[in-house]
Amino acid sequence: MPDRTVIFGLIGPSLDRGGDLDRWDRWRPTVSLCQHEDLLVHRLELLYQRRYTKLMEQITEDIRSVSPETEIRAHAVELADPWDFELVFEALHGFVRGYAFDPENEDYLVHITTGTHVAQICLFLLTESRHFPGRLIQTSPPKHAREGGPGTFDIIDLDLARYDRIATRFAEEHREAASILKSGIETRNAEFNRLIDRIEHVAVRSKAPILLMGPTGAGKSQLAQQIYILKKDRREVQGAFVDVNCATLRGDAAMSALFGHVKGAFTGAIQDRPGLLRQADGGVLLLDEIGELGLDEQAMLLRALEEKRFFPVGSDRESKSDFQLIAGTNRDLAAQVGAGRFREDLLARIDLWTFRLPSLRDRPEDIAPNLDYELDRYARQSNVRVTFNKEARERFVRFATSGDALWSRNFRDLGGAVTRMCTVAAGGRITTEIVDEEIARLGKTWRGPETPSALEDLLGPRALDGFDLFDRLQLEAIVGVLQECRTISDAGRRLFAESRSRKTNPNDADRLRKYLARFGLTWDQVARRPSAP
Repeated sequence: MPDRTVIFGLIGPSLDRGGDLDRWDRWRPTVSLCQHEDLLVHRLELLYQRRYTKLMEQITEDIRSVSPETEIRAHAVELADPWDFELVFEALHGFVRGYAFDPENEDYLVHITTGTHVAQICLFLLTESRHFPGRLIQTSPPKHAREGGPGTFDIIDLDLARYDRIATRFAEEHREAASILKSGIETRNAEFNRLIDRIEHVAVRSKAPILLMGPTGAGKSQLAQQIYILKKDRREVQGAFVDVNCATLRGDAAMSALFGHVKGAFTGAIQDRPGLLRQADGGVLLLDEIGELGLDEQAMLLRALEEKRFFPVGSDRESKSDFQLIAGTNRDLAAQVGAGRFREDLLARIDLWTFRLPSLRDRPEDIAPNLDYELDRYARQSNVRVTFNKEARERFVRFATSGDALWSRNFRDLGGAVTRMCTVAAGGRITTEIVDEEIARLGKTWRGPETPSALEDLLGPRALDGFDLFDRLQLEAIVGVLQECRTISDAGRRLFAESRSRKTNPNDADRLRKYLARFGLTWDQVARRPSAP
């Protein structure tokens, strides 16, 4: 533990000033630092401007008279304008960067009672950022002037983790922010939850572009809107949320839609149009499927991001718009750059914060909470509350989290499935029959029209239900070879080419017939020729 206390402070020309005779009748904050019986100051680092040298000398003399054990070091720090934030911060920052701290042996306090409000804020910021590796100390005068004495002092540690109530409040705000980003869904996937935590941290601290990548239907647009809601709740944006699907913008209409146009700019431009970038001024602009934008639009967008200015179509006067961009894409933009379809400089500009959203198949533990969310959303939209019976819910969740559920369109597939089941649910209850019907429908959607395999054609689709996967795959492979060969002996020579070379009397045909008989098949059936009479 450090055994020496060192205090940094600014001489206050007003509060620290005292006349030759009456100065001991007044409370002077810098002198009072060394008058407390329960605060032993081993060294006082006094920052002053040279025009107050006489005051500094007076204070030094008075401190030595009340606390001879305190070493005083004076540092001239010039402030051309003590109310200019940039100048004051630069001067104090320069001082602290050049100071030789010894935190293992010294405990540092930063006095924030004297100096202009600007100087006090700068000292606070430098302590919070750990440029001053210590705590703050604030002094106060006696409650009644006639009481005399040094007044009181408070030491403030900026490590908020030490303050349970403050730490609890920050933790609660973090949980609320994460819940907003997840639309209130209690997601369980650890990787996704870590991703949301990082997005929340960035969203409330940065106005730089955010790039959301992931497959179609993974929730990029929804997440972008929730980021906006979070920033609006924190009063970080005042403008609107403007949602644009770039895949719907084509040709000249794309320029006009994004950047606006003036009357007469082209045929049909009968009045001025502000454009979507102007609408997003002060807010958030979502450009979903940004990879679909043309190269000309990309160039204009890059300038709008860097300079907050752009030219509407047909105008020689610039428009202004200060917005935060959220871009979404399911494409590999780096590959698009390589193919000449996306500007490398634009990608560099929007790739500062890139987050990849996982597919629904990669989050099986989140199926159940998202199922509840979709049921609630259907209830809000239709004013009809629909629920599963227990067996039906278990069956659907079991299917939804299995390898048979492809969820190729992610949450769009899940939302569509819930909407269909809710719509046909008589009496507001989804039954196992409805679930089975929906499972069959989803399977056909994902796999397309199914063509029976050669084995199913031979035995029928239900005859394979009792087969182990090992036997089924082996039998399918063997049937495929048999149907390519003219005779069963030819098939045997092909299937047993290695082992038959080690036998003196190979009987591969008999071996194959016995194998087929295990499954109720004959060579004639497999070869699709009529049996001998």
